Amino acid sequence: MTFELTETQKNIVDAAKKISSKFDDNYWLDLDLKSEFPSEFYNEVAKSGWLGMCMPEEYGGANLGIQEAALFMQNITRNGGGMSAASSIHINIFGPHPIVVHGTKTQKKNWLPNLISGNDKTCFGVTEPDAGLDTGKIKTTAIKIQGGYLINGQKIWTSTAKIANKILLLARTSELGETKSNIDGLTLFYTDFDRTKIEVREIKKMGRSSVDSNQIFFDNLEVSEEDRIGEEGKGFRYILDSLNPERILIAAEALGIGKDALDKAVKYANERIVFDRPIGKNQSIQHPLAELWIELEAAELLISKAAYQYDKGQNSGGLANAAKYYAAEVAFKTATQAVVTLGGMGYAKEYHVERLLRESLIPKLAPVSSQMILNYISEKILHLPRSY
Repeated sequence: MTFELTETQKNIVDAAKKISSKFDDNYWLDLDLKSEFPSEFYNEVAKSGWLGMCMPEEYGGANLGIQEAALFMQNITRNGGGMSAASSIHINIFGPHPIVVHGTKTQKKNWLPNLISGNDKTCFGVTEPDAGLDTGKIKTTAIKIQGGYLINGQKIWTSTAKIANKILLLARTSELGETKSNIDGLTLFYTDFDRTKIEVREIKKMGRSSVDSNQIFFDNLEVSEEDRIGEEGKGFRYILDSLNPERILIAAEALGIGKDALDKAVKYANERIVFDRPIGKNQSIQHPLAELWIELEAAELLISKAAYQYDKGQNSGGLANAAKYYAAEVAFKTATQAVVTLGGMGYAKEYHVERLLRESLIPKLAPVSSQMILNYISEKILHLPRSY
């Protein structure tokens, strides 16, 4: 493992910065205030070919690794976009992985090019109100009918459902208790987002208002047999293939927010004059920022090692979870300190750090809580007894 970026990786960083330079802080603030999807940004990323950076070349992708994807996403969030930018394209980077690994050649040919080009926007329907992280307890059903399945039930925290025309959906094809494990009765589908059969109710939230989060309800949604990914009953295990790369990407996105918040705090500390001197001359301002720089560097090393392990086909579960946990904590801590450094102006929207603080909460909460990560590390890495 080397700390030097390859030429490809340098080009990826430069590309992310070039794209981001077209969309300044005020662009993201305006969309946040209007709760409007960043279509111009999304289209720019799609036009540049980055939506398919981890997908096979034969379908229009770049076949790059999670190391490259993490660098791209870190630099997308670092340059003002925060989680608003990341969440608008995040699903395309990791979401189609079950299709790539378990889909048929026909499915890949029919589905992947449109995802890579940005012509199709998908959402991810897994989480349910009464199940939370206990995915084996989901209740949305897929009942077998002639030629396919009939879907009924609901999902929650489904991002981009207001604009998506496709959905990657996990549903129950076996009754609870019928299989040895609850997760063995779940099946994965990729199908059209039929709004005559799917009701979308947006969830108003404190941050990232430009990318919608929703509760969705299925009322006799018909899904064809051809839209099922892999074997019936194995859908949850297919999703597991994408969990570690998703955690690594979330960590990289959090890291970018932390670096952006630190940059803004340092700039203000150098420019703000109080008692005839810049406030950055005071150690009470300097030292917290210096500590955060160290912690952000440590988070970057965790992310790099986790991504390296994943791309090499090694077991990256421990470090992927650790990277997500630590980067999220440091991003939130840095964004908080940035607001404190700016004082009253840190609370003002025009300086943008309050937006970064609100959005830094997302990696702390999703897609898995800090407590569940600690449970995982305790059980799987330290081999302590399972606590839940």
